[in-house]
Amino acid sequence: MAAMAALQSSMVGLSLSSNSFLGQRLSPITLPSLLPGKSTEKQCPIVMRLKRWERKECKPNSLPILHKMHVKLGDTVQVISGRERGKVGEITKIFKHNSTVIVKDLNLKTKHVKSREEGEPGQIIKIEGPIHSSNVMLYSKDQKVASRVGHKVLDNGKKVRYLLKTGEIIDSAENWKKLKEATKLTEEATAAAA
Repeated sequence: MAAMAALQSSMVGLSLSSNSFLGQRLSPITLPSLLPGKSTEKQCPIVMRLKRWERKECKPNSLPILHKMHVKLGDTVQVISGRERGKVGEITKIFKHNSTVIVKDLNLKTKHVKSREEGEPGQIIKIEGPIHSSNVMLYSKDQKVASRVGHKVLDNGKKVRYLLKTGEIIDSAENWKKLKEATKLTEEATAAAA
């Protein structure tokens, strides 16, 4: 009984106001800096949400960090590592945020697709999976050799890529025309399908 009375009297003695909590003033928590002039605060990197399980670092303006790669869309490459090692194909898609590429008819994955409408059966389809760009090398169709890439400036001032082993220039006007035609055809096909 005496303990209860003591507890009640102590609770009455506490004053609550907007600036206090149970009689104690609230103050912002500050960490003492270890070095004078330098703050110990460490900024958290901004993270962009790509998929539920994958998070990627972003720049301060919330744009993803895009990595430079030695390959471009439409290049002929040879896979140098993994299950598809030694196979040659053409790059159809590039993902710069995680440095991966999709090579035509290589690294096929099986995907089970549910039916969308009643009466329509489900499907099992094969799709091309991504390959990291470090696992592919540029390939010369003429000399049948894979090589690293180099950069040089031509006489007209244009910067181009070339194969170090063969000296073959990759970025030619013919290649870009073929690539533009192929992208137009795929855009038209997707527009017709939609």
